Amino acid sequence: MNVWDIFVAIILGLVEGLTEFAPVSSTGHMIIVDDMLFKSKELFGSEVANTFKVVIQLGSILAVVIVFKDRFIQLLGLSSRKAKQEYGGKKLRLSQVIVGLLPAGILGVLFDDYIDEHLFTTETVLIGLVAGAVLMIIADLMPKDKKPKVETVDQITYKQAIIIGLFQCIALWPGFSRSGSTMSGGVILGLSHRAAADFTFIMAVPIMAGASMISLLNSWEYFTMDALPFFIAGFISAFVFALISIRFFLALINKVQLIPFAIYRIVLATIIFVVFIL
Repeated sequence: MNVWDIFVAIILGLVEGLTEFAPVSSTGHMIIVDDMLFKSKELFGSEVANTFKVVIQLGSILAVVIVFKDRFIQLLGLSSRKAKQEYGGKKLRLSQVIVGLLPAGILGVLFDDYIDEHLFTTETVLIGLVAGAVLMIIADLMPKDKKPKVETVDQITYKQAIIIGLFQCIALWPGFSRSGSTMSGGVILGLSHRAAADFTFIMAVPIMAGASMISLLNSWEYFTMDALPFFIAGFISAFVFALISIRFFLALINKVQLIPFAIYRIVLATIIFVVFIL
């Protein structure tokens, strides 16, 4: 491992951290940045490169756990004075989160090998970026009452949770974006943008952590002393930038909503198509 390898790890961690929970598709950005600029599979071998992407995703997950730590304490029924004061009388239940996770979890297990083999290309990512942008625009432009029916995540019903989970299935297509699809589904159902974002982030932790841990167990042999600095640098980078981006995103989402992110996705897809594919 040399300085350039560590630099690559930090930049890819930055991309992961900044995009994992914004509705722009972290997978799409990782594929585009890596394929177009760094080609980590050629630098380190496909096994190490794939394991690295799992490791840095864990950095992003840790950032969510820290931001929502009191919420997770409440969901798990663990004691915390602050959690009881803030969430004790409210309604979000762990069972609602599980209901939201089931559709994508089942489909992900059934089609994981097919997705990995056939859909992780720049071309399919561009399709996902544009299609996801269209869904986000539709969500924001649909006629709604001025006041959302669901202002906070604690007002979500089981029916809304499972429908949002069905929207999450769309994100199995790389480039579509898990947060983009679930937030769009939530807004269409009458959730405020902040409530949809909160539920999206809370759902992300178990499904991402579970998938990441399974991948790590299958890739443990690639944690060599030579690769370890590469993994550590990427993990720390993803964690730090995810922590920053999550707090920034949550503070702004009710104000900016989804259309600016949709426009960004369409512009990015157009630039990548014109510059690198045409």
